[in-house]
Amino acid sequence: MNTNQIEGLIGMLMVLGILVLLVLPSVLGIVRDRRADRQIREAQEARGEREGQKSSSRSTVPSTATWYADGRRSKKLVSS
Repeated sequence: MNTNQIEGLIGMLMVLGILVLLVLPSVLGIVRDRRADRQIREAQEARGEREGQKSSSRSTVPSTATWYADGRRSKKLVSS
């Protein structure tokens, strides 16, 4: 290899190094975002499964007796 080829190789390696330094933060950000998206998706799926089990096991609407008892409690607290 002569001097011109070595200088060309060094120049090419410098350009590639600068390109890597410019692209690296973007690639790291994309990887981080994908990991966060995956964690959010897994958490939503787990939450959906958990809520699906809860909703089938009990009713979400309170009974009339509960409303009546709540009204009696509030009147009792006001009078004392």
